[in-house]
Amino acid sequence: MQKFDVVVIGAGAAGLFCAGVAGQRGCKVLVLDHSPKVAEKIRISGGGRCNFTNRDLDVRAPQKHFISDNPNFCRSALSRYTPQDFLALLQRHGIPFHEKHKGQLFCDRSADDIVQLLLRECEAGDVTRWQPCGVKAIRFSAASPDGTSAGSYEIDSDQGTIQCRAVVVATGGLSIPKIGATDFGYRVARQFGLKLIEPRPALVPLTFDGATWAPYAGLAGLALPVQIETGMQSSPHAPPLRGSLPPEGAPFALGRPGGKKKDRIAFLEDLLFTHRGLSGPAVLQISSYWRANTPIRLNLAPEQDLLQFLQDAKARSRKLIANELATQLPSRLADAWVQQDAAWQRPVNEASDKALAALATRLSAWELTPTGTEGYAKAEVTAGGVDTRELSSQTMEAQKQPGLYFIGEVVDVTGWLGGYNFQWAWASGHAAGMAVAQRAH
Repeated sequence: MQKFDVVVIGAGAAGLFCAGVAGQRGCKVLVLDHSPKVAEKIRISGGGRCNFTNRDLDVRAPQKHFISDNPNFCRSALSRYTPQDFLALLQRHGIPFHEKHKGQLFCDRSADDIVQLLLRECEAGDVTRWQPCGVKAIRFSAASPDGTSAGSYEIDSDQGTIQCRAVVVATGGLSIPKIGATDFGYRVARQFGLKLIEPRPALVPLTFDGATWAPYAGLAGLALPVQIETGMQSSPHAPPLRGSLPPEGAPFALGRPGGKKKDRIAFLEDLLFTHRGLSGPAVLQISSYWRANTPIRLNLAPEQDLLQFLQDAKARSRKLIANELATQLPSRLADAWVQQDAAWQRPVNEASDKALAALATRLSAWELTPTGTEGYAKAEVTAGGVDTRELSSQTMEAQKQPGLYFIGEVVDVTGWLGGYNFQWAWASGHAAGMAVAQRAH
């Protein structure tokens, strides 16, 4: 049986960063991952350039860029390891980067720069890494009553049994199963009696049924800036379950539902029409808040008073309504809209005030209800996860299970689009890495 101070399960952003932090502080660290590839989600992120953090994160109120059933939980870790801290690390490694917009920072060369940084940090801490290596079982032995022995874990892996004092679960969520995503982290949480907030796809395109979407399917590929908003809706959940490591795909143990019933949130971002529905940054952002059977609302011309524009056009122009609209909106969009009502298929000076008002309202407050999302296959992240009420915000350790830590996407903390989720990986990994190092010594 091999012995380590800490075993980190998951060789992604959070897991590798945590391992490097702990290893460089004197811990004997082992990283396990069932996938043969390291940090594959980093490699494919940001179009291959990795949007690794965001300058705009407000360290005084970082929770405003994150979604959680317990929104203040993430504040501690995010305020103790900031975007500036990670930038300092990049600069020490000589990695060039640039800002696109809204504080989003990307590698100049390739996302592999971030992967290599993490591996070098692990090497600096003499971290051992076994890949591919699956985990079959985890057992915990409680501390002896007389205090002569501390609690410890035994992990049955594909490469034998390991003994350690601490386990860090950094296995991510259910997003992008083709690169190895599983529910392993949730099953570990269930085994040790921790509640979950129901996982769901986030930062994901929205879809509509064929008949509803037929008038807009021809707009696939069209993009434009919009304002998008939705409400949040609560839903009932099952009671928590306990037991040994559950089988893969078993029902989740759920905690309290997320969100308040009447909260609304809006984003001003680019929208992209697809053959099946809507995508683009605007939709990815709102999808993290959207709940099934609730509508979204779009303003397709957020910087224009369309009613005033159409009224002015009526007074001065004899052009078709579609032609006038095409000066404010993409022409394909203008054409698709006017085809929906005969009252809009005429010169603007011949249209009734009522028809123009209806058109302006439809374009500036287009309300529609998605039938679903593109699911985990296309979701950039998984919302929900281990209920943060079960964890210490200072250390990421389970409150009722000594030596068991959860970090990164497996936890019920989900960032906005734009580098926030990677910053949560660094911050939560740093918090746990520091904590396990202190525990080991």
